[in-house]
Amino acid sequence: PRSFSDKKISMDDLNTIVEAATWSFSAMNEQPWRYVVAQKGTPLFNSFLEILFPGNKPWNMKAAAFILSVRKTKYTANDAINHEALHDIGAANILLTLQANSMGIYTHVMGGFSKDQAKVLLNLGEDLEPVVMIALGYAGDVETLDEPFKSRELTPRSRKGLDEILLNNQFEFHEN
Repeated sequence: PRSFSDKKISMDDLNTIVEAATWSFSAMNEQPWRYVVAQKGTPLFNSFLEILFPGNKPWNMKAAAFILSVRKTKYTANDAINHEALHDIGAANILLTLQANSMGIYTHVMGGFSKDQAKVLLNLGEDLEPVVMIALGYAGDVETLDEPFKSRELTPRSRKGLDEILLNNQFEFHEN
């Protein structure tokens, strides 16, 4: 959703939402996800709003909070690159999203923000990398959205069919 109401989300509820992410599986139990939470009305929220790409700013003005998902790029135990980190963060983010949805709070995951500006803004070390920004809020009136966002919100969602995503018929399997 892109249409949020003016209702605020408490810090307790935001903590519950982030806590859900901590229960995700992860390679070597590294748990490479980190989060930065910004409630509406705070300087951090305004800074996050400013680093959104222009197409995301207008409809995010009413978001109640942003959560920045950050990847720890290296394993703690051996300083090796964690190639599974993005997978693990995606899994953690879906648990976060499902928890929010179970509480009547909607989420919109975005890649449309300046990762470089986020890194500078938060003074993230070289082993921490912004991944996605998640807008959160309670459902609002779609009619209050400007175009093209209103049309996008009202257009039925579609997904690729299994014939497009299952690769089984696209290769020949040969037993040894």
